Amino acid sequence: MSLNKAERIKRTRVPAVDPALSKRLPPGQALTERFPILHEGEVPDYDLEKWDLKVFGAVDREIVVTYEQIMKMPQTSVTVDIHCVTRWSRFDNTFTGVKFSDFLKEVGINPNSKYVMLHADQDYTANLELSDLDRDDVLLAHSFEGKPLTDKHGWPLRLVVPHLYFWKSVKWIRGIEFIDENKPGFWEKNGFHINGDPFKEERFSGEDLPIPEDEWERKDFD
Repeated sequence: MSLNKAERIKRTRVPAVDPALSKRLPPGQALTERFPILHEGEVPDYDLEKWDLKVFGAVDREIVVTYEQIMKMPQTSVTVDIHCVTRWSRFDNTFTGVKFSDFLKEVGINPNSKYVMLHADQDYTANLELSDLDRDDVLLAHSFEGKPLTDKHGWPLRLVVPHLYFWKSVKWIRGIEFIDENKPGFWEKNGFHINGDPFKEERFSGEDLPIPEDEWERKDFD
């Protein structure tokens, strides 16, 4: 895995933000109409008969949920802007799935902590504050623009947290762990910010260094 990703992004050329978009496009971001594909490791291959999502940690009880159960929960579509730490942003993306807050109600889970560690296949993790998940536009999403997510974009289920950099929107999610401390996940341990607010440019841990350009332009797109 390329654990020097933060250093590579720091060396990229920083794009100028169109003043007309300044309230919508975070500083240092470049607008694209394509959907770049970025992830670490191989794309998982799933059998939905065996797929499940585990909720565990600081909760009153641990549960395991099937994909079929998730699809029977109340469904919501949201249209949101997304912003990647590699400096691309894409406006007006429509995702469909289960609101995180609705998911907790449906499974009857009462968290006993303020922090969450998200677990995905390929040993990926990302940390979030519970308050960042308790929003009307945060989904456990299975579809994009009215069609099932593609494998490379996180099928069968991914998290969508549009107000934070997109590495927090975990693909191939398999576990939701409630934890007592805000511990760093995979990228947070490797140079990325513990929170990840795009409008505050919370890209990296440590000092702010010059950036833009576009590692993302050399990636695949949908």
